[in-house]
Amino acid sequence: MLQRRHLSLTFLDLAPAAPEHAPIMILLHGYGSNEKDLIQLAPSLHEGLRYISVRAPHTLDMGMFGWFPLSFTPTGITVDYTAAEEAGLQFISFVKDILAEYQPAGNKVFLMGFSQGSVMSYMTAFSEPELVHGVIACSGQLPETRPKDDNSIRKIPFLVLHGLHDDILPIAKGRACQEWLQPRVDDLTYQEYPIAHQIADRGIALIHSWLKERVPERT
Repeated sequence: MLQRRHLSLTFLDLAPAAPEHAPIMILLHGYGSNEKDLIQLAPSLHEGLRYISVRAPHTLDMGMFGWFPLSFTPTGITVDYTAAEEAGLQFISFVKDILAEYQPAGNKVFLMGFSQGSVMSYMTAFSEPELVHGVIACSGQLPETRPKDDNSIRKIPFLVLHGLHDDILPIAKGRACQEWLQPRVDDLTYQEYPIAHQIADRGIALIHSWLKERVPERT
């Protein structure tokens, strides 16, 4: 596993046994975490993928990073929406550079995000659907900006996982994702687990089977 810096973003690159043109999964950690978090799940997900685990650009503390600023208030989390839009544009540029460098099968990527990383994954799929094979959104919520044309995301598979006891982004956030996506995409899998703000072991098993059915063959 190599640590690299590509343009403005640092990332871990974990290649499969046969790396040439391997399909790519980009991992986006949550607020306050780093690129060493989700990459630990890679061996349990799909053995044929190249995993690119990205460090968010904003430093919060030693080893802690965020995609865009948040404020935690008594009434909930508030978001700097302008900064979120800028983060989305920066990440989309990164994805395009990754595609140009590695030329993966299908010339698209899978996105897997946790919490704020899920928001980033949604934003990317909604803004540039042609870049995305599929989205795995764990313990996240929908962004404010939605697709101008609902049909643009119809063919993208979405897997949405959420904890019933999530005290950071309550289960209502996950159910809102399901409700909004259901009429707009052809391939939606939604699952709740009796956990807090985390990914369940059964969720990891579901991700594994979901990827087995959707990872493209190499060309």
